[in-house]
Amino acid sequence: MCGIVGYIGPKTASEYLIEGLRRLEYRGYDSSGLATIEEGGLSVTKTTGRIDRLAEALAKNPPDGSVGIGHTRWATHGIASDENSHPHLGGDGSLALVHNGVIENFRPLKEKLIALGYEFLSATDSEVVAHLLDHEIQQRLAEPTTDGGDPHAPLVEAVQATLAQLRGTYGIAVVFRDWPDVIIAARLGSPLVVGVGKGEHYLASDGSPLVGFTDKIVYLSDHEVAVISAGALRVVNRDAGHISHVVKRLEIDASQVELAGFPHYMLKEIFEQPETIRAAMRGRLDADQATAVFGGLNLSPQQLRAVDRIVLTACGTSWHSAMLGEYMLEAFARIPVEVEYASELRYRNPPLTRDTLLFALTQSGETIDTLAALREVKRKGHPTLAICNVVGSSIAREADGGIYLHAGPEIGVASTKAFTSQCVVLALLSLYFGRLRHLSFEAGLRIIEELRALPEQVEQALDTNNICRQVAAKYSSADNFLYLGRQYNFPTALEGALKLKEISYIHAEGYPAAEMKHGPIALVDENTPSVFIVPHGPVYEKVLSNMEEIKARGGPVIAIVDEHDSRAAELADDVISVPVVADFAQPIVSVVPLQLLAYHIAVLRGCDVDKPRNLAKSVTVE
Repeated sequence: MCGIVGYIGPKTASEYLIEGLRRLEYRGYDSSGLATIEEGGLSVTKTTGRIDRLAEALAKNPPDGSVGIGHTRWATHGIASDENSHPHLGGDGSLALVHNGVIENFRPLKEKLIALGYEFLSATDSEVVAHLLDHEIQQRLAEPTTDGGDPHAPLVEAVQATLAQLRGTYGIAVVFRDWPDVIIAARLGSPLVVGVGKGEHYLASDGSPLVGFTDKIVYLSDHEVAVISAGALRVVNRDAGHISHVVKRLEIDASQVELAGFPHYMLKEIFEQPETIRAAMRGRLDADQATAVFGGLNLSPQQLRAVDRIVLTACGTSWHSAMLGEYMLEAFARIPVEVEYASELRYRNPPLTRDTLLFALTQSGETIDTLAALREVKRKGHPTLAICNVVGSSIAREADGGIYLHAGPEIGVASTKAFTSQCVVLALLSLYFGRLRHLSFEAGLRIIEELRALPEQVEQALDTNNICRQVAAKYSSADNFLYLGRQYNFPTALEGALKLKEISYIHAEGYPAAEMKHGPIALVDENTPSVFIVPHGPVYEKVLSNMEEIKARGGPVIAIVDEHDSRAAELADDVISVPVVADFAQPIVSVVPLQLLAYHIAVLRGCDVDKPRNLAKSVTVE
């Protein structure tokens, strides 16, 4: 969840560290800090609150060291305080360490270290790692060196010995007072990448801080330890020797991490959706065969035709797109589909038939629950595929194959363009499986035509921005919302409610519209708006009846309707019209005004839209 950055080279380290931490703000944090190596030893500055406070503190006493590490912390063990902020010092200040993740066995390790004379200044599990590493280094310095040709051998051996004692997840970076020419980093379940420059190296939790500094990147894998100096990078296994690493090109450009005139990243990403939908479909539609084309599934059509059950696993917004995927796959391909919360699936032992296929859906590719669920199903011998946005991420690399979204970096914590891109990819996948089975050529071609029309239809949906702003002004003081839809639009209702909760802190719940009378209708009053997603379709009349039930009890109704729909407009207090589309595509179009409504309500309530409280973009801890 938190963010790590590091730099070693000829430049002033703090300049990159601060910029890198700013680019990692979207990951979620409540404090920040950095450590640099100065002539007098290690210089550590850390503060609670936003990175601006850290920058102000550094401006009073600017560090000029050319080696350093930085961190943004999302509190797990211990409250948000200066003492609990990172970096943490080990021993007598011999090293500074930053850590993402959770060390599950930190208590017995802490007791052992206290018995050895170590004093703790924080309530974190991370400080345990710093002191444990110092202890392991001191033991090796007291012994004759086993590798006289490698001045960093004691450090590497100490890191390996320390990691072997940890249970849990970690991404760590360490600088050393007495070895000012090296940074050591390691990961298990928490992402780290190394940027390769000319006579310099960069470290980060993901690729976004590297943009503009280098376009060469090395993705570290679990159980790998990176020994980083200005002119060299060496990667070793946590338990064994040298590992050859591959330098890849960073597929992010500066325009993708800039606001481009928008007040918030979330609004920018909402308006990017016509293009990200095009990117998700680019090169994947085959009108000649009336099907979709994928290059990375790594399973033959014969193997895929034999699949008799599909499990979609995900968390949060990705779980909502998976629900839509269930409806589409079952309708187009007639394959039984089950949608599982990854946090539940990883600890369950569900009966899976031999020909079950797992798809893991994730924007970041680092969600720890989704990764663990994928690993568990893969361990049982089932093929695993990923639908992912981040190239080089853990899930993308560990799955047997998969499909990239090509949506570009999503910086706003509340996912928008990744949701619609996932829905489009799932529609393509449903078309593909359908054509492998019973779906006719004519039906496949019709779906392709409907998909090709989507970017323009989403552009039209974006024209609702002004009316969404007006509706938001009318209801921004409400404390509760209900979101209601049926069939394909039930997941849309869940996603709309989640967006509002995430960024405006208003309590909101999504339900199938017909379920409202089985309990939630008790919440209806004149101060609780109900948002209905009610396009034309098989259950249109039923949803109108549900609207009548809300109106009969004095509840205000906001309706997302097809353009030129007058019947729903007669019932609703406020109407937002979107283009008429095929039923499977309705969520992709209807979610746009729901995103805009949440955005404008949050802005009017003075909320931090891109960095909502308590949330993190990439959830890498349980």
